[in-house]
Amino acid sequence: MSPLRVGRGGGLRWWPILLFALYLGYYWISNQQEVPMTGRTQLVDMSREQESALGLQSYQQILSQEQVVRGGGQGDAGRDIGSRLVRAAQAVLPQVPWEHFDWEFNLIQSDQANAFCLPGGKVAVYTGILPITANANGLAAVMGHEIAHAIARHGAERMATQRLVQMGSMAAGMSVGEMDPGTQRMVMAAIGAGAQYGVLLPFSRDHETEADKIGLMIAAHACFDPREAPRLWQRMGQASGGGAQPSEFMSTHPSHDTRIRQLEEWMPEAMAIYQQACPGAG
Repeated sequence: MSPLRVGRGGGLRWWPILLFALYLGYYWISNQQEVPMTGRTQLVDMSREQESALGLQSYQQILSQEQVVRGGGQGDAGRDIGSRLVRAAQAVLPQVPWEHFDWEFNLIQSDQANAFCLPGGKVAVYTGILPITANANGLAAVMGHEIAHAIARHGAERMATQRLVQMGSMAAGMSVGEMDPGTQRMVMAAIGAGAQYGVLLPFSRDHETEADKIGLMIAAHACFDPREAPRLWQRMGQASGGGAQPSEFMSTHPSHDTRIRQLEEWMPEAMAIYQQACPGAG
């Protein structure tokens, strides 16, 4: 019997797939939101209160395990840059419910070249990235990108998408439940690879690209020179040894070259904002 034949003896059952498709349509229609600035429609099924609570819990846990730089020039400079970026974002994105954000900026002593912003506005920068940022404009590019993730609710959107993928996998597992074990394993492995490389990784790269664009525009509004953003990614490539990166198809992030190209494409818009918002800017 063909493995795709419906019925007894090892066929494919269609009803779980049909039920999942119906639920997917309802779920998508019921949980649509719009990303500020870009206008992209996204899927978010979590309240802002829940999102902020999860962000705060994770942030406190991370800080409790790290060496936080409590005072000094670098920490204060980071907080000043973060505050400027937030004020600019609030001015240009009045539709965002800012009352759900409680912004906090911390510098963590670590060799990691990294930074993050958790839901609710909890930002951390690792000292390992400071030599790469090189100056205030470079640090603003990094922090603007991370702040953009929180404003765009990428964390909540990612959780909703992962939930749908899990439910889709469950529906697929029920559909192939009457197949022989070997065929089941092959089908489920193909579905898993399709979900990973066809949904989750491209989705993550799209988030990074969107955060790059929003962060660039916010930094320009805050009077940080947007031309430093592509230079930052050039330095990031040099810091990583200048070797070939993993295939973009298999990565959660766009390649350095892709990011530089996209930033240069957006640069005329960012420079127009920069020159209008900051009289005398070059």
